[in-house]
Amino acid sequence: MTIHYRQDYRPFDWTVHQVELCFDLDAQSTRVQSRMHLSRKQSISRQEINREAHHSLVLDGEDLELESIRVDRQLLDAGRYQLKDNHLILHDLPNELWLETVVRIKPAENSSLSGLYQSGQNLLTQCEAEGFRRISFFPDRPDVMTRYTVRLRADPNHYPVLLANGNCLSSIKLDDGRLESLWEDPFPKPSYLFAIVAGKLVVNEAVIKTASGKTALLQVWVEPGNEDKTDWCMASLQRALRWDEQRFGLELDLERFMIVATADFNMGAMENKGLNIFNTKYVFTHPSMATDADFAAVESVVGHEYFHNWTGNRITCRDWFQLTLKEGLTVFRDQEFSADMAAQASADFGTSASRSARAVQRIAQIRTLKALQFPEDAGPMAHPIRPDTYSAVDNFYTMTVYEKGAEVIRMLQTILTPEGFRQGMDRYIHQHDGQAVTCDD
Repeated sequence: MTIHYRQDYRPFDWTVHQVELCFDLDAQSTRVQSRMHLSRKQSISRQEINREAHHSLVLDGEDLELESIRVDRQLLDAGRYQLKDNHLILHDLPNELWLETVVRIKPAENSSLSGLYQSGQNLLTQCEAEGFRRISFFPDRPDVMTRYTVRLRADPNHYPVLLANGNCLSSIKLDDGRLESLWEDPFPKPSYLFAIVAGKLVVNEAVIKTASGKTALLQVWVEPGNEDKTDWCMASLQRALRWDEQRFGLELDLERFMIVATADFNMGAMENKGLNIFNTKYVFTHPSMATDADFAAVESVVGHEYFHNWTGNRITCRDWFQLTLKEGLTVFRDQEFSADMAAQASADFGTSASRSARAVQRIAQIRTLKALQFPEDAGPMAHPIRPDTYSAVDNFYTMTVYEKGAEVIRMLQTILTPEGFRQGMDRYIHQHDGQAVTCDD
């Protein structure tokens, strides 16, 4: 078992400027072509230069069938690369290059629910924390942020809807009858936020205007027959969008924002940039089948994943030790959102009722903290919100990192006052937009 230490962090030796991906989608065998523009970092310390790894390019990859490697369009001979311990290691590279790899993956056989896998008759991804390495060779770490262009091709009889992060540039029918969809995410992101979805889906959508007057399309995609269960999810998304504009001055930055609901999604919900993927538990509500608690949970989770658009996506964590940087902060933001929504719902009964509604929300949060996080702190699993070691990244998704992390953020707001905290948030966004940072930042 490998133990990872926070103090051992080293920046990646290369800059990934751009990634172009092309998927020929099929449940049994999907072909993935990747083109990456890379350059070797020049600002490397003497100690780093002495490391052998600096002279090579080391990429992560698991369960990938390698078909070819090209550097600047030239086929790479076998002596200049090796596959070892779930890594692709390339030697004798120029300081700047275009690297092209072609691999095959098998979504239908992927039972890990990480990477690209089959859910029912649909294909979808889960890349947090280390799932992208099951899709293509890449430096699969959160501090490597780059811009993605994604081309999806598939048989429209099986996959009539093709979705990816960002904005849709085109959708055409190819000469061979397949559907091709081209997507571009204009903002740099880490690989764990990459997402695609392909399948037979229907949509509930709404066109809105952001605070600055830009038009945006909001979409909730589900399997046919479930459209009537998405109205509350859509309404919650719009409320979250307006709340973030008003409370923190943060607008939706894409032409569209999508939520996809599937019964087989194992993470509850995932904040992939512009393409959130949810378990149906946190999307489906209907007066005939849902309780008040169900409605509240959907509103909270939809808000949480939307708020990650800035606190987690536009600004992400440098390494997984910093997970509370995005999760603790975003839990605090969704708690404040839920409290404000409860207060607004009680506004017709007067100021006292609104204050009471916020208090009830806060009592519920503390009860959750005492029931689930306090025992964690009191037992053998006790750890700080920013741990110093881990053996597996999945062990980080704890009540301490999320809920106690949110309490630390709340403490800062109490000390600074809400106005002072907003000023701090404004400065944080301004200074670190597009960066992978630490809790100290």
